Amino acid sequence: MVTATVSLPRLVVAAAASGHGKTTVATGLLAALRRRGLAVSPHKVGPDYIDPGYHGLAAGRPGRNLDPWLVGAERIPGLLAHGALTPAPADIAVVEGVMGLYDGVVGRGEFASTAHVARLVQAPVVLVVDVSGQGRSAAALALGMAAFDPRVRIGGVVLNRVGSARHDGLLRQAMAEVGIAVLGSIPRTDQVATPSRHLGLVPVAERAAESLAVVEALGTVMTEHLDLDALLDLARTAPPLATDVWDPAREIATGGEADGRAGDGADVSAGAGPVVAVAGGAAFTFSYRESIELLEAAGAQVQVFDPLHDTALPAGTRGLVIGGGFPEMHAERLAANTALLAEVAAFEGPIVAECAGLLYLGTSLDGVPMAGRLAVVAEMSGRLTLGYRDAVAATDSPLARRGDRVHGHEFHRTTTSPGYGPAAAWQWDGTPHGFVAGTVHASYLHTHAAGQPQSAHRFVRACA
Repeated sequence: MVTATVSLPRLVVAAAASGHGKTTVATGLLAALRRRGLAVSPHKVGPDYIDPGYHGLAAGRPGRNLDPWLVGAERIPGLLAHGALTPAPADIAVVEGVMGLYDGVVGRGEFASTAHVARLVQAPVVLVVDVSGQGRSAAALALGMAAFDPRVRIGGVVLNRVGSARHDGLLRQAMAEVGIAVLGSIPRTDQVATPSRHLGLVPVAERAAESLAVVEALGTVMTEHLDLDALLDLARTAPPLATDVWDPAREIATGGEADGRAGDGADVSAGAGPVVAVAGGAAFTFSYRESIELLEAAGAQVQVFDPLHDTALPAGTRGLVIGGGFPEMHAERLAANTALLAEVAAFEGPIVAECAGLLYLGTSLDGVPMAGRLAVVAEMSGRLTLGYRDAVAATDSPLARRGDRVHGHEFHRTTTSPGYGPAAAWQWDGTPHGFVAGTVHASYLHTHAAGQPQSAHRFVRACA
């Protein structure tokens, strides 16, 4: 390991609960700081794919996730440093939290909570307080959040959904009485509304022009209503971050499968090996930037294609990755691209499909024909399946060896019939899940390759 000391002003934006305005404040703050000419590194606690899209649009560089469950707590500081240094050093990092400040993995206390990540990266917390329907009680809430864990440093609050100037004055007086700084006061406004869907916000890729307008509006609101100088001063109180900066090439070199049982191909230099096609576009927006970087470090030439528009896979494709997204919102258009569906159905190379990718490989989705690579029928349901999973590979595949343990998460409102194949992809809670069929590995489980870099190594070797 090579430990570096990274001087990086940084903040964590948190709240007492979901829906209190974390994404609004974090995204707008990113946009406002960028307007000041600062290079801003955007990050999100937890597995969410959609918020980082808005963060990336606001910051002008990829939004990245910090999730101790998916990648291991020991990697969090290094991943933050990697994101802040890539593609160029940032002036400040802004980390949006997840759920309530102290909400972690069920049954694991604070693990993977915003508070946990804030401690791992030694960053002060800005607490967003939804003050609608509250007066002095908002100060009691903020004081309780600050006192709950003395190891978490709350540097101040942003008052959100303030009703009037009188309301603002009352709140500021109450916060002063308990010694909590007010770093901003945002009035109730419809200016920053973003359309939602059954899994959260609508992804940026589905509404590019509208998303840009929302981000611009958020930047204006935060410029007008946040004390940006005070926030910058608070960010600069974070100590230098002494960490082993995450490096995909080193992860592949040290985390690849030493016994060579990854496939029939040989090791290849970074970016000089097989073409791996990664599904993108509006229907397949869920991916982690580090997973792509690991594929490239393992030798893959990664090329993104859009199943809504591209009628063929990229030339020379040797492997296929189809991640998550909202194919149910685009089923008719996906089905209309019959040339691509036929090519995917006949493709003989390794395929890894997660969630939306599983649906795309099936025979139908809500009665609309899909690729038919797997004998699986998928339908929307009224039930949200959501949560972290401690999974074990049930079958050898291009992605994993039988017995490999991974941490992942599920996030969907569809079901498949059958729920798993004769050779299942994973097993958790005593139940098999997903499908391994020849070179295909498909399931509902989302994984982050930084948590198991050997999977990227194994997949690229299989493609080669």
